[in-house]
Amino acid sequence: MAPTAPMKLAISGKGGVGKTTLTALLAVSMADRGYRVTVIDADPNPTLASALGLPSQPITPLLELREEIEQRVGGTDGFVRLNPRVDDLVDRVAVVHRGIRLVVAGAITRGGAGCACPQSVLLRRVIEFLALERDQALLVDLEAGLEHLGRRSAHAADALLVVVDPSRASLETASRIRRLAADIGVAQVLGVANKVRGSTDEAYLAAHLDGLELIGMIPYSESLMESERAGEQASAVDGAAAGAVARLVDALETRFQGRVRE
Repeated sequence: MAPTAPMKLAISGKGGVGKTTLTALLAVSMADRGYRVTVIDADPNPTLASALGLPSQPITPLLELREEIEQRVGGTDGFVRLNPRVDDLVDRVAVVHRGIRLVVAGAITRGGAGCACPQSVLLRRVIEFLALERDQALLVDLEAGLEHLGRRSAHAADALLVVVDPSRASLETASRIRRLAADIGVAQVLGVANKVRGSTDEAYLAAHLDGLELIGMIPYSESLMESERAGEQASAVDGAAAGAVARLVDALETRFQGRVRE
């Protein structure tokens, strides 16, 4: 049985570490366990729909609703409203596949880190609104790198999952993400190792996590790599990777099972 207060997770990491694939695998695994799952593709290069195996169909990105953004958030007159109504916008743009509700955010086209541009405000408000839905598990696939933390896009999540692989660049990015997440009050920052080939990779990760708590480890999977390269559904994985994803969901359930959201 799914928890009474399903988890709300944001997924981040350096580009190329497999965060979108992991988001899709988590969404499918959680839906199979009976969760009602909502996923937000907040990467400006959205590929989560194909990773989830959605049939090819037009999907309206949330941030392309320019008229609604101007009406509800403002900005043209120099004033930005920080708490616009968003529930009906989510219903308009969401698509459902295999019991998973997907919202594609689209690219923020104005402003930089920490900006209060209307698009950034709307995306943050949508994440906050969905995080309050007690009967829904929420997964947010953030853009690669650090920009989203400047916009506080992960602030409403119970935890930020930082995906790393056994490379110096991904671990250095993860270390910066962990520090910045603490600055904006993200409740927990947890690491998930991906593309792990064996004990040498495990030892390298253990030596370079820089205080990041590792909650799961996904072995290298040729089938996952092929699906990533082809931009195809990522839910059909080999036994070792599938078992690792299941254990990751077990660990997340143990961490968040039964807690009550205020």
